[in-house]
Amino acid sequence: MLKKSEVDKEEELLREEIRELSDEDRKDFYSNVKEKVKDPDTYAVLNWFFIAGLHHFYLGKLINGSINLLVFIIGLIMILIEEYQIGFGLIIAIFIIELWALFNSQIIVQDKNNKIYKAILDKIKSRNINRENL
Repeated sequence: MLKKSEVDKEEELLREEIRELSDEDRKDFYSNVKEKVKDPDTYAVLNWFFIAGLHHFYLGKLINGSINLLVFIIGLIMILIEEYQIGFGLIIAIFIIELWALFNSQIIVQDKNNKIYKAILDKIKSRNINRENL
């Protein structure tokens, strides 16, 4: 379970590391981040309007997205073959389970972006270490 205080603390530590980068490295960092950073509003919209798991795909969580999509499709098939209780039950179950993600979209995406920041910082730092060793 994500805690806002921990995610905020991690983000602040990453921001400090970014500030310590050289101008060239900081420019490189932000150009990489611009391409990869995720938007919490997009995540929330995908969750709200498409309970079929598209918000998981947006964050690169392919297994979670596939499970949601599969259960959603099975629910629709059950409705089409007139097994209404099972079909609506599956879709409502997904909706209820995904309510947590909807109401926590800001922190979920902030945590994902922190991981993106960390990966890019690590890449820049290792590149600098390799330059120093040459």
